[in-house]
Amino acid sequence: MGNEAIGLGALAAGVRVVTGYPGTPSSEILPTVSARNPGNIHVEWSVNEKVALEVAAGAAMAGARAMVTMKQVGLNVAADPLMSLAYLGVKGGMVVVVADDPGPISSQTEQDTRTFGLFSKLPVFDPATPEEAYEMIIDAFELSERYGTPVLFRPTTRVCHGNAPVSLRESVVAAAPVRFVKDPRWVIFPRLSYENHIKIEQRLPVIADEFSSYRFNALSGAGRLGIVTQGISSGYVGEALAILGDRGEVPAHKLLRVATPHPFPKRLALDFLDGLERVLVIEELDPFIERELQRLAGERQLPVTVLGKASGHVQVAGENTVAAAAQAIVGFLGLPPLPTAGGAAMAAAAPQLPARPPVLCAGCSHRNSYLAVKRSMRKRRAVFSGDIGCYTLGNAEPLNMVDTCLCMGAGINMAQGLRRVEPDAVHFAFIGDSTFFHSGITGVINAVYNRTPIVVVVLDNATTAMTGLQPHPGTGDTMMGELSQKIDIATVLRAIGVKHVEKCDPMQLEEAEAAVVRAVEATAEGVAALIFESPCIHVCPPGQAYVVDAEACQCKECIIKLGCPAILSVDGKAWIDNSLCHGCDLCLQICRFDAIHRVSRLEFKR
Repeated sequence: MGNEAIGLGALAAGVRVVTGYPGTPSSEILPTVSARNPGNIHVEWSVNEKVALEVAAGAAMAGARAMVTMKQVGLNVAADPLMSLAYLGVKGGMVVVVADDPGPISSQTEQDTRTFGLFSKLPVFDPATPEEAYEMIIDAFELSERYGTPVLFRPTTRVCHGNAPVSLRESVVAAAPVRFVKDPRWVIFPRLSYENHIKIEQRLPVIADEFSSYRFNALSGAGRLGIVTQGISSGYVGEALAILGDRGEVPAHKLLRVATPHPFPKRLALDFLDGLERVLVIEELDPFIERELQRLAGERQLPVTVLGKASGHVQVAGENTVAAAAQAIVGFLGLPPLPTAGGAAMAAAAPQLPARPPVLCAGCSHRNSYLAVKRSMRKRRAVFSGDIGCYTLGNAEPLNMVDTCLCMGAGINMAQGLRRVEPDAVHFAFIGDSTFFHSGITGVINAVYNRTPIVVVVLDNATTAMTGLQPHPGTGDTMMGELSQKIDIATVLRAIGVKHVEKCDPMQLEEAEAAVVRAVEATAEGVAALIFESPCIHVCPPGQAYVVDAEACQCKECIIKLGCPAILSVDGKAWIDNSLCHGCDLCLQICRFDAIHRVSRLEFKR
């Protein structure tokens, strides 16, 4: 896997400290290093991306090679220290791996880390394959150390999760101790920032010139037409050109692949533009290369037309595909349109798949938590502010329990704003256990300080479920294989001033409903907190199986109100698929006709 290749490349580069916060599509990088840790590498899931970057920065300032992993929206959380670190610099190599998510497949945004590289004035590496990712991250560490600057490394989802054979180098075990050398350069002051800003601007063209000769930046071909691409899109373009070439429809052209988009390899780009009349840029996500080529052509007054997203030749959002690349090239070259679905060769390779809407797992305790709140508030006006995690899936019918979702930790703060303008409603803020530690605590402090009466509902399933069951401060274990002090969420809430804090098992529906009522009543005195504790189904064994007595089944309330993927309608009656059922007991608790019965899984026969 591409993420494994990145982790193995970091080991080959002699990394000493690896930090991060889990986020798809980046999550497998850090565990790869952990699994192959020779014993002298510190590996940690940090509380959030800002903390992760600052831990790594400390190690890099002392001279150790450090790597940070996150997804593109995580970079927003880490932006504050990264922008300042670009001015301070580092001593050891420091690579910030930021996995972008075109589509987006599992993210809130399609933001492009290449544009953040331009904004922060940091070098950016953009691998196209797992093999390149392995080699390129080694190069990134070397360049970072050579220029004393953090470096951004930007794989995208299809590189992160693609698979390929990779030739491995021997891992470097960095045995030499490092010591932090005290120096005024490590303390950021306005005058120092001014001086370092000048150095950064002087350094960027030097790195750009080095990038013009970089081995993964490729220029080939000849002619009056040019095609430019990057990252995984270079694979799509290569396949599309091969398909069109088989039809004999591709005229002579130059082909440029940009693997280091910032600072832009200007000298290489000028070699590419020389003699060209028209250029097509196929890239994901922002028109980054397109803009750089347009700027360069204008600066040098070159008689070349640069086409891409702005001209409508390339889609402006979402992932590229082989078919999309072929259609863009056909339009650029003025060729006859491809047959249906982008050509038989491409259509045959991509059959239409059935729709698979996101849904809470069968047996997920979040379903119980949401139902308890919903039933308790059925006679009152209530607003439900959500957050990022598995529980976001509670937005769908029939639960319909997520009214807002912005970013990590925002639910608690948005509930406060909503309460200020709609005081007659009850305002709930749902947040997961990992997200509570990531960015929820400050929001609760704000609510306590400003005396904002909201109900904070912590959905504690004892793991970071959506991104792959990673540990967090509330689980009591670390990526170093150590048992750690388990940080109790209730104790934290009480310590920051929440008067009403109650723990409850959401699997006991009636008890959970009563706890919700008590929490709402407690908002008369300020913030109230309710902690629903029940482990994720992926970290606990399944319970008993269930069957439906078809003759007794009358209301189908289990189907109408739960949205559980294990409960289906067969011949007008509820039917439970025990290959999916985890035995949560919720359907039995709400059945009004005693039509659902427990059976032993050993007794159960499909």
